[in-house]
Amino acid sequence: MGYYAKIEDGRVAQVIVADASFISSQSGTWVETKIDGSIRSKYAGIGDVYDSGNDVFYKPQPYASWSLDSDYVWQPPTAIPNDHNPGTKDYQWNESTRQWEEP
Repeated sequence: MGYYAKIEDGRVAQVIVADASFISSQSGTWVETKIDGSIRSKYAGIGDVYDSGNDVFYKPQPYASWSLDSDYVWQPPTAIPNDHNPGTKDYQWNESTRQWEEP
């Protein structure tokens, strides 16, 4: 048994647990994924992008100004402030100003 992601138009549409023989009998494109992220950069989630050229999964781009790093993680053009502490001191990205702001 393994975890498999169904790919439709470059996006993860479904993730199931199945036997490889079952997957081979299915129509469409199915790609194996692992919960520990040991293959294809990360565990596939519904809505994630599947980059077949690099054979990796990654989250959709959150903002137009963010860029994908070599680990397939989106990075803002400006790092979040050092005093960021969820629940105590939080920030939100403002795409129009391209800055982190306190809510």
